[in-house]
Amino acid sequence: MKVLRTPEKYFKDLKNYPYKPHYTTIKTKEGDDLRIHHIDEGPKEGPIILCFHGQPAWSYLYTKMIPFFLKEKVRVICPDLPGYGKSDKPDKRNDYSYQKQVDWMVQWLKENKLEDLTFFGQDWGGLIGLRVVSQEPDRFSRVAVGNTGLPYNPRVPRGVLKQREAFIKSKKTLTFSDIYKNLRGMRGEPATHQVLKFMYWQKYCWDTEDVPVGLIMSMIGGGRKKINNVAYYCFVQMGIEKIYPLKPEIAKAFDAPFPGREYKMGVRSMPMQVPIIPDRSLAAQKKARNFFRSWNKPFMSVFAGNDPITNTMEKDVLKMCPKVLKAPYIGGGHFYQWTKPKELSNILISFIKSEY
Repeated sequence: MKVLRTPEKYFKDLKNYPYKPHYTTIKTKEGDDLRIHHIDEGPKEGPIILCFHGQPAWSYLYTKMIPFFLKEKVRVICPDLPGYGKSDKPDKRNDYSYQKQVDWMVQWLKENKLEDLTFFGQDWGGLIGLRVVSQEPDRFSRVAVGNTGLPYNPRVPRGVLKQREAFIKSKKTLTFSDIYKNLRGMRGEPATHQVLKFMYWQKYCWDTEDVPVGLIMSMIGGGRKKINNVAYYCFVQMGIEKIYPLKPEIAKAFDAPFPGREYKMGVRSMPMQVPIIPDRSLAAQKKARNFFRSWNKPFMSVFAGNDPITNTMEKDVLKMCPKVLKAPYIGGGHFYQWTKPKELSNILISFIKSEY
């Protein structure tokens, strides 16, 4: 397996990311070395929260939340999933199967000998993390997830599958503007099957060799109405973003791991791995969901409440465990770690301290 490693110089001038890097080299099942990065902040004797990010973010997504945890003497550990952040980036599409991502993070967890953990995951961080918890349950004391889930769709109408397949294979070129309109539209049209809504993001990411990660994060996580974000969006749409003199800080931070398009295979590949259609992950998903039916430790659903991407998943999450706690909605959209850091941190801190 060939991997790429982002040179440290690309992370040098990031604001609000002073954290010492920690690296763990694991062996893949194929015998290759894979280096995974994480940050580890706070008192060693404090309660630990393990935070998994999603696509296309990295551990930088939690920088606004970390100070709130540290103030309450909570130890924070945030890894970068392989393909993201300071972690190694395999360069082939097949390297990013759902199962491989789970296997790698289970091995990372074991190598670091982490125990008595509170897990929090969002987006792909939840999809991967919940499977990790199900395989290493003794290492976790409680689980919280939001804007994510454990999708399991063994029966999707054949017509929907054919429509999706034709769309994915079509020569239609999607722009970021198309995706943004689609995401906003996901709030409505309840009769439209989720597969047909999500296929736009899947096709866009795979067909776009140089996915504009910084732009995506600046628009979704940084405010689409801010003048600087709008101006940057226009420059990116015209293909002249490199000459834009006022690139938003959030765009700089989330572009940092990807100095070239060849580093973005994880960003491009992983949406296709979301098990919203019957695929090879069905058996593993079913096993994990069956595991959580008998989970007797604290489990909390903490959704934003206004995320068009994952709102429909909350009802399913609330059915996953016998005693699921439901946190109040805090808003903030998909990347609410960035937009509502205080509110989300306070909920998780209360959960850790058993106030929920």
